Amino acid sequence: MPVINRIAALAPEMTGWRRDLHRRPELGFDCHETATYVAARLRAMGVDELHEGIATSGLVAVIAGRGEGPTVGLRADMDALPIAEATGLAHASEVAGVMHACGHDGHTAMLLGAAAYLAETRAFRGRVALIFQPAEEAGSGAAAMVREGIMERFEIAEVYALHNAPNRPLGHVATTPGPIMAAVDTFRIDIRGRGGHAAMPHETADPIVAAVAIVQAIQTIVSRNHRATDDLVVSVTRLVAGTADNIVPGTAWLGGTVRSFAGEVQAMVRRRLAEIVAGTAAAHGVAAGLAYEVGDPATVNDPARAAFAAAVAAEVVGAANVDPAAPREMGAEDFAHMLVARPGAYLFLGQGDGPPVHHPGYDFNDAVLPFGASLLARLVERALPPR
Repeated sequence: MPVINRIAALAPEMTGWRRDLHRRPELGFDCHETATYVAARLRAMGVDELHEGIATSGLVAVIAGRGEGPTVGLRADMDALPIAEATGLAHASEVAGVMHACGHDGHTAMLLGAAAYLAETRAFRGRVALIFQPAEEAGSGAAAMVREGIMERFEIAEVYALHNAPNRPLGHVATTPGPIMAAVDTFRIDIRGRGGHAAMPHETADPIVAAVAIVQAIQTIVSRNHRATDDLVVSVTRLVAGTADNIVPGTAWLGGTVRSFAGEVQAMVRRRLAEIVAGTAAAHGVAAGLAYEVGDPATVNDPARAAFAAAVAAEVVGAANVDPAAPREMGAEDFAHMLVARPGAYLFLGQGDGPPVHHPGYDFNDAVLPFGASLLARLVERALPPR
């Protein structure tokens, strides 16, 4: 069964919603205008319940089917990124320095399309909870919504989410059982030395030399402390020091990210970072401290739900366009918190060639809207078939 005809007919309307949202992007938890826009359309569709102000600006809408049954959750993220748009499109961002560079405008429009269809047809039993979440990019809005009790409050039994995937074929769906995206941690290392004149370095304790040595030593965590067949990334992405060419600074700091899938790997990296910082600082006569922040956990699909979602996707886009065992990725996703709370699955939906996400030239491909909305709707209908 291909794209649902009723949803295909909604394509112009979904495109309009998506472009409206693209023009007015918002950051983090401050998605109030976006939430108001979404809520107005959900009310017009005739959802049974609408709950606003969850995790500051998130909302959950409930649609009841025909008869008693469990509740399936569908999640879309609403926030944008602090990037200046460079697409030159007629619907480009009207907010300076902020744009929908990750396609969350498209995710929201797809869930609205699915909502319109499900509210009209109600060809399922039980209920669907439509979760519109703020702060996916920063702040872990999914964790905040889970902490505020949405899973218990709306009796959600399982939960699903889609993410667009540039440079995958249009309409191609990919998922996998088990881990699909990595846990993400961040670290900062502050180094305190003794500054002085660059012509007399023997009178200083140079924090830059120590920082460079720490960066080099960090590279051995993956190459020498970690099993080569497992996935791990440790990247130093910032090194900040100095104010002038002829001054040895008194301080320096560096920061970076750790991406992993297993708790024991995460613990090993944290231990080795602490050992490297302490040992290298002592060797260079400086003081150094490590601040390590544990972020979102790995996004782990329930194997049965991932297989179910892949089968449903095959109905919509054809089996040849579904990869049910795609390689896992080192990016991170706060939907992980919802999958910790309830079983479910996360899927990627191809949108064809173009700039990658988080790029100033990126734009969501509106041609993918009917595919995503149909897939979301079919997940509900297949998970909750009417008796």
